[in-house]
Amino acid sequence: MVYKALTIAGSDSSGGAGIQADLKTFQECHVYGMSAITAVTAQNTNGVQGVFPLSATEVIEQLISVAEDLPPQAVKTGMLVNEEIIASVSEFASSSVWEKLIVDPVMIAKGGASLLEEKSIETLINQLIPIAYVITPNIPEAETLTGREILNVDDCRKAAEDLYKMGAKHVVIKGGHQSQSQSLYATDILYDGKGFYEFTSSRISTPHTHGTGCTFSAVITAELAKGNTVYDSVHTAKGFITAAISHSLGIGSGHGPTNHWAYFEKVKI
Repeated sequence: MVYKALTIAGSDSSGGAGIQADLKTFQECHVYGMSAITAVTAQNTNGVQGVFPLSATEVIEQLISVAEDLPPQAVKTGMLVNEEIIASVSEFASSSVWEKLIVDPVMIAKGGASLLEEKSIETLINQLIPIAYVITPNIPEAETLTGREILNVDDCRKAAEDLYKMGAKHVVIKGGHQSQSQSLYATDILYDGKGFYEFTSSRISTPHTHGTGCTFSAVITAELAKGNTVYDSVHTAKGFITAAISHSLGIGSGHGPTNHWAYFEKVKI
């Protein structure tokens, strides 16, 4: 069987994040990747120079085309740009009865540029999170969604409980944004409503982390598409992203991209 995964996100002209990172990751995980583009961005390793959204109608037309011919086993969302697209994608996802919807609530680019309009956050909370099989915020995103300050792992656990109460069946809070002074390790938290699971790796000092969040959630999506459990999917994602960061490509003059082929080839470039 050929497993299929769909990503609904923005295009990253530098290739390190967004649609491009998702499709590279799906391919590395031996899953056939498809996409629905929400916006075209002009960006490189130094930042985002422009964001050019598509209309909600244009996004939904892409989803209809894929769903009619190539129904995916798992779907992930990334940058959804605005309230109209979030609402339309949420409605389509509900009507399509996608059991494995992975929501990566992309809000801020690595360089600090906003990738989600402020008024859209309420729509994301009310319409998209309640239908999420897995939600994968980083610490700043979890803080925004819950209104809770996160300074340590215990705070991550409390935020995960908050997000679970919003309707997400599984919550993964990525710990990479915790500062070097706070911890020598990067700990991700998985909560399924019954228990907490921690995935810890040594913190890697490098500027080349562009697209880490997209890549991490894409691995989870690909592994779930293959029928793996959420725990096993997160475990694989942790190993994948750790290898992708530690075996840096070293390109670009700013926040360079991760190395998507490092995990399976196990080679340092």
